[in-house]
Amino acid sequence: MSYPATDQLSSAERAFMINATEIDILPGVWGDLDEPLVSGPASALVPILLPLVDRGWIEVCRVVSWTAADGALGEQPGPPILKQHLPAVLADAENWEYPRSGTWLGCLTLTLTKAGQRIPR
Repeated sequence: MSYPATDQLSSAERAFMINATEIDILPGVWGDLDEPLVSGPASALVPILLPLVDRGWIEVCRVVSWTAADGALGEQPGPPILKQHLPAVLADAENWEYPRSGTWLGCLTLTLTKAGQRIPR
């Protein structure tokens, strides 16, 4: 079933919304994109992502360490990166690649805001 709110989004915008729903690291968006974007430079994706941030639907965060109440270690999204810093952060092509280290700490991740969570999917 298709909903009006998501029908109004481009396929690339939907890819970012999927990524944010999954709280996946930013490079995960590549798997949901169509050509020619999937073969293009990351810089072509910035003008698609930033309006979703400006609408208040998505936040861009860095993955940080987290400790559960039982002492188990994990990872979670940290605080959102300030909008004025996003263009420079997103201009760094390394943020669009999976980390060579295999750890997600410090990687960019997308999360839905409360407004983004209310958009029917």
